[in-house]
Amino acid sequence: MTARDPKLPEHEAIYKRIRNMILFGKVLPGQPVTILGLKDAVGAGVTPVREAIRRLTAEGALEALGNRRICVPELTAQRVDEIYFARFAIEPKMAELAATRASDADIASLEALDENVDKAIETGNIEAYLESNFRFHFALYDMAGTPILRKIATSLWLQFGPSHRVVSGRFGTSNLPDMHSETIASMRRRDAEATASAIEGDLQQGLDLMRQALGV
Repeated sequence: MTARDPKLPEHEAIYKRIRNMILFGKVLPGQPVTILGLKDAVGAGVTPVREAIRRLTAEGALEALGNRRICVPELTAQRVDEIYFARFAIEPKMAELAATRASDADIASLEALDENVDKAIETGNIEAYLESNFRFHFALYDMAGTPILRKIATSLWLQFGPSHRVVSGRFGTSNLPDMHSETIASMRRRDAEATASAIEGDLQQGLDLMRQALGV
């Protein structure tokens, strides 16, 4: 269990810990979850866990099935199409803006984050790949300075994160998408269009693998 960030209120820290469990595939698609189960998993009280579940259900990361049953939704072909339609609309645009606004120090920090992605791929560490890949993408998107788009992107990642874990396990890290080096090279040239294209290519590779793995 990750130590709570003392800078965050307890309810926000609990929300982020449960969010990360879903985001990084520690709860699988279709797997039921309960307040008591999550309470034990994160070492929290019932009230902040219930509030986190409410928020995550509103964000599409969890699905209420009735009779107080909750699960991580499984991806259907339609859900995949909708999620990736939105991702293709939003994430390349944030990358394009980031390329025009990032400093040299920002780009160096992205390169350091990408080293963690590369290490996870080389060692076959799926959990480390999922976390480091997320941190790379959202460090990039933060550079765009578009908080509304970032919030939408986070919600989309929450909805495909558990299935991303399934895809990673099926294909292994060596076959997972990674056009980060092209992204960084484009940013160094201050080529916003090429940066957007690199992220679009990264998304397309991920979509192709997800459709193949899930048969959707």
